[in-house]
Amino acid sequence: MRVVTFGEVMLRLAPEDFLRLRQVLPGRLDATFGGGELNTAVSIAFQGGESAFLTPSPDNPITDALTQEMRRLGVDDSLIQRVDQGRFGIYFVETGANQRGGTVTYDRAGSSIAVTGPEAYNWESAFAGANWFHITGITPAISREAAESSLASVRAAKECGLTVSCDLNFRKKLWRWDPSLPPVDLARKTMAELVPFVDVVIANEEDADLCLGISDSASDVESGRIQTDGYERVARRIVEQYPNVSKVAITLRESISASHNNWGAMLFDVASDTACLAPLNADGEYSPYEIHNIVDRVGAGDSFAGGLVFALNTPELSDPHTALRYAVAASCLKHSIRGDFNYAERSEIESLMHGSGAGRVQR
Repeated sequence: MRVVTFGEVMLRLAPEDFLRLRQVLPGRLDATFGGGELNTAVSIAFQGGESAFLTPSPDNPITDALTQEMRRLGVDDSLIQRVDQGRFGIYFVETGANQRGGTVTYDRAGSSIAVTGPEAYNWESAFAGANWFHITGITPAISREAAESSLASVRAAKECGLTVSCDLNFRKKLWRWDPSLPPVDLARKTMAELVPFVDVVIANEEDADLCLGISDSASDVESGRIQTDGYERVARRIVEQYPNVSKVAITLRESISASHNNWGAMLFDVASDTACLAPLNADGEYSPYEIHNIVDRVGAGDSFAGGLVFALNTPELSDPHTALRYAVAASCLKHSIRGDFNYAERSEIESLMHGSGAGRVQR
């Protein structure tokens, strides 16, 4: 397998522990890298796959540090395009606790990817030797140029014979580049052009509605009520509207509080015309992971996408139910890891898949 991902990487600045920005500024923030598409590439590489990340980035010491970090984590950095326009984007994270939710504040206007159009990329060269391409709905939300580049990327990937996955990832704070349209309308208009080139759609409870206008009345995201049958209906409607789609994965998060979530997912497979859920209890019924004392939930969806793409490209994990179980376990473990990247190893993920979730010290 060789997976290419395309998007923006940013500096992630965060206070330590559960402090708020107003408590620490002026003062020190923890600086790491993060961004949905790189997060996915890191998960794939860390679990034993081959991945590469494509992005334009300013030619400066921050990009030097980025490529150094990518090499350390096993992600191919040869597709990083150093450019003389734009800047390195930044985002600030406050980790939520109990009834106080986490927050993300973006500072990415005018970033390199935001001002780089599709003509700047050599897609055929970028996709050489690859069999899979992954993108998210975050990238086309950044700017008109990034949206045009995103559409060009999926078209080129299909022309080159790659399987394309897209994590819809609606971001209301970003869909602002066309002032004539509200964020939801702009997202739906843009993603309706992109999804016809996608094979595997990944979403959460809200994304299918906010990006595609497809929803089911049985579930209420705000109240945390999950009706699993409703998400199968959503998946089937996505496939009906976009017959090019072969699989739809929907993560199922029940937020009891910022510190306590239940976590699972559903995967609808067109070839077998079946939907499966994970995790399951001993009776074969859906029984989500109960995640208490969450360390960091940012990047959990990306770790699900990375786990799913890795599993679908790994023969012994590739049947839909096994791939889903693997992806859910991978993303469950991410909630215990600070930062955007998922440092869970394949052996740890498979151990959780098979029921070892007690968190015992390994000696």
